[in-house]
Amino acid sequence: MSKQRLEAFTDGVMAVIITIMVLDMKVPQGASFAALRSGLPVFLAYALSFANVGIFWNNHHHMLHATERINGIVLWANLFLLFWMSLVPFVIRWMDDTHFAASPTASYGVVLVLCSMAYILLEQAIIKCNGPKSKLARAVGKDLKSGVSFLIYLLAIPLAFVRPWIALTLYVVVAMTWFIPDRRIESME
Repeated sequence: MSKQRLEAFTDGVMAVIITIMVLDMKVPQGASFAALRSGLPVFLAYALSFANVGIFWNNHHHMLHATERINGIVLWANLFLLFWMSLVPFVIRWMDDTHFAASPTASYGVVLVLCSMAYILLEQAIIKCNGPKSKLARAVGKDLKSGVSFLIYLLAIPLAFVRPWIALTLYVVVAMTWFIPDRRIESME
């Protein structure tokens, strides 16, 4: 399989994930703008999740452009990432249905941790396939940003049981740090 097919498949799955997220949003009960206000929390969770899926997609895109070849391990690592990302719509719905209770909010963090872990595993699988002197290996080097993001997600999970809004704030902070694509990889394309 070519890396172009892997990228096209991933693009399709991520598009479906985003579509499911928006289709899961409930229509407001009423025709006024005040009726929209009651749906604001889930809309914000959707926006955060859209941003997170977009960030993973953007970085995945840049990573594959710095990749020369893939193998079966890379394919499985990519599927592992897509599996965890496919759970994002589920945890958003759960958070909405429980009014952002602690367990669903913590579970959102667990899904983000597992997505991050899967992305790092995919990155390492590509580096192993392409060699330690590959474009991606040279670009990534020591990946401090991914490690710090991973730790913030881990910290947010137990904090969701103290105050869910603290965890949500930390999830937003991590997303904000990733809005700008990883320049190390972008410069190697």
